Amino acid sequence: MNNERAESNHLRVRFLRVYSLQKSMFSEKETEYIKSQRLARFATVSPESLQPDVVPVGFDFNGTDFYVGGKNLLNSTKYRNVLKNNKVALAIDDLKPGESWEPRGIKIFGTAGVTENHEGYLGNATYLKVTPKKKWSWGIEAPVFVDGKFVVNRSKA
Repeated sequence: MNNERAESNHLRVRFLRVYSLQKSMFSEKETEYIKSQRLARFATVSPESLQPDVVPVGFDFNGTDFYVGGKNLLNSTKYRNVLKNNKVALAIDDLKPGESWEPRGIKIFGTAGVTENHEGYLGNATYLKVTPKKKWSWGIEAPVFVDGKFVVNRSKA
């Protein structure tokens, strides 16, 4: 009986580990990198003119979703664009500390929606919640260049 209970608990713990790994598309190293950064580039597209708009933004990250705000968010181009076209892109990148030129970063395609009364980096406010659908990362899990080739990790939600 105790062996059956131990085996059942072992399988339950293993299932929870696998489930939690599947829940986030970001690896542990990617999550650490994202949480170490304070600035991202946020892209939206006007549905009328099809003009892309890219702006630097602060953000919060909870392990799965991103929250983008702004001092005057409700009057911003990004806010108006998201209300009419929820497809967005987010890029977080930098150069690895040191004297060599080693870029690293993450690019995300996803959807955004308005979230009110979210407690984030600007306090309790309205934010755009970005739910990632695809991501590419480079220079985080492994060197960005291997044998002269650019190495990119890709995944989908």
